[in-house]
Order: sequence, then structure tokens, then C-alpha cells
Amino acid sequence: MAEDTRLDHKIICGMIEPDSKVLDLGCGDGTLLHLLANEKRARVHGIEVNEKAIYKCVEKGVSVFHEDIEGGLKNYPSKSFDYVILNQSMQETKNVEFVINEALRVGTHVIVGFPNFAFLRARARIFFKGKVPITSSLPYQWYDTPNLHFLSLTDFIDFCRRKKLKILKKVYVGKGRSVRIFPNLFALNGIFLITRWDNAGK
Repeated sequence: MAEDTRLDHKIICGMIEPDSKVLDLGCGDGTLLHLLANEKRARVHGIEVNEKAIYKCVEKGVSVFHEDIEGGLKNYPSKSFDYVILNQSMQETKNVEFVINEALRVGTHVIVGFPNFAFLRARARIFFKGKVPITSSLPYQWYDTPNLHFLSLTDFIDFCRRKKLKILKKVYVGKGRSVRIFPNLFALNGIFLITRWDNAGK
């Protein structure tokens, strides 16, 4: 694996078993899928709405479809993938619960990565400046952000508990390192491997 590989991509790669079938929802330019194909021999597929990103996927040899995940995954049979990835895309969807349910329908496991809105600097900016936070994981102004939902790590854990989803693994990410102490305060991002309870042993 290259030294300049993104930390979140390294973490996600570590969560996926070799020779798995993987679907990435909002796959961007296909960098993560290309990594999984090379490092884990994964059979990879992506879904992306941005046409420029799709061209970059094609250049990398990544199979990608031009679709909007907001409409569901009706073209994909249930349990047709071992893993479905929602990395930095879940919080940009209008109906998070619907998208996650669809991901859990077509995949045995779902990997969710998102920015932590409760990060210390975000809290400080709201408290001291009274302004929407801007951090390295939330780099947008309030008027041009693609994020529709601003959640914390604790919010997502509570969501999984309420919806009876099992968290198999969780990694909290700071600037270039993992965070183990008070992650809801010090982590920029969270990456969770989840499944339904009836799939937990698979």
C-alpha cells in the first residue's frame, strides 16, 4: 500500500476480507475501489452522480454506474454484496435511514464513514464565535456545504442502538492517527462496520 494512501482508505481496506464483493455508494473518483481491487482482490463496483468523477473511475478501470442512491438500490438483489461502503456520503443524503436500510439489504456488512460535528474545534467555533464550524473534515461554508446532516459519533452509535444494528468495528480518526481517548471530542471522523443482528455471525 502506498505511503500517501489516505488514512480512512487504509482503515476501510483493513475492515474488508480478501476476495469480497464490494459496492461503494458515492465512490468519487474510484481511488478507494482501486485500492481494494489491488490490495484485497475485491470485486468492486461503484455508484456516483458526478460525471467528472465517473470518468476518473473509468480511467482507473473501476466499474461504476451513474445513479443517485437517494432513489434506492432497486437494481441490486438482496445480499448481492459482502460489503457496501458509505464513506463521506451518508451525511449528504436526504433520507439517511432509507439509504442505510437499502445498503443493509444489498450488503451483508456496511461501512459508514462521516465527519464528527462534535469535534473540539467545531464546538469551540460555535461557542466562542457563534458561527458554523469549519474544520479539516468540515471544510465548507454554511451556504455551500454538501452536508445535510450534522451528527456526532455518539449520535450514530445511538442511531444504531435504536435501529437495532450491530456495530462490529469502530475506528475514530484524528489528523493522521487513530483516536482512543474521548473520541467524540477529539476525533475528526468516525468509521463504523455495521450489520443487522441476524447477520452478525456471518
